Amino acid sequence: EGANELVPELLEQARDPRSAEELRAWLDDRLGAGAHPGAWWALRQYAPLLRAPTGETWSFGSQMAFVAPPFRPVLGDQTAAESLQTLVLRYLAGFGPATVADVAQFAMIQRSRIRLALRALDGDVVRLTGPAGEELFDIPGRPLPDPDTPAPPRLLGMWDNLLLAYAVRDRVIPPQYRKHVIRVNGDSLPTLLVDGFVAGVWRAIDGGIEATAFHPLPQDVWDELAAEARSLSRLLAGRDPLIYRRYQHWWDKLPAGETRLLTGS
Repeated sequence: EGANELVPELLEQARDPRSAEELRAWLDDRLGAGAHPGAWWALRQYAPLLRAPTGETWSFGSQMAFVAPPFRPVLGDQTAAESLQTLVLRYLAGFGPATVADVAQFAMIQRSRIRLALRALDGDVVRLTGPAGEELFDIPGRPLPDPDTPAPPRLLGMWDNLLLAYAVRDRVIPPQYRKHVIRVNGDSLPTLLVDGFVAGVWRAIDGGIEATAFHPLPQDVWDELAAEARSLSRLLAGRDPLIYRRYQHWWDKLPAGETRLLTGS
């Protein structure tokens, strides 16, 4: 039986949030004996399901849950075109100036469709020229900081949008660090951001935030990272103090660097 026949029934089952186990049990019952063991995984990737939250922000729920979207736009109709334009504007508001390739990479949408959306937004976006002569797009009236403007140190979470926002990741991640920060399965580790570039990683451990720098950092930067760690510790208080614990085995594979415990006190 084809996925196209199963999707409408699956979405009906998921009108309200349902756990992965509940939907898998429904599918097994629907397909009957002899169902392929990977059927639920394949259908979950194909169907337009949304992840439903199962825990607080900055915490992992004990199990995944899914819900059907409130409506399903049809590719090519006016609603889909307008939705894409809204997506482009929101992307530029967060990450502009950016190229067509940047927007397409972040949205996982063909560049040709992004170009059409930008053409339709003529007057709502501005065109700029990048340092290498590339065409950039942005929201009108946005400030353009001087290239020498200092960027304060930050602790970025796993899968932070900034790390995934651009087609050329070197804009944020030095090439020599990319393999340490973005794993082969696409996951990205929580990172230290220093002067606008990834400089290391961090994880929550008993007693505070353990920060590992891939290259030497001056003391004033460590002091600012410690201030960030104190704010983060307050955010995690009452939630999961050891967030990302399931990924701690990756730290065994990191290159040697300077590691400090940044306490929340």
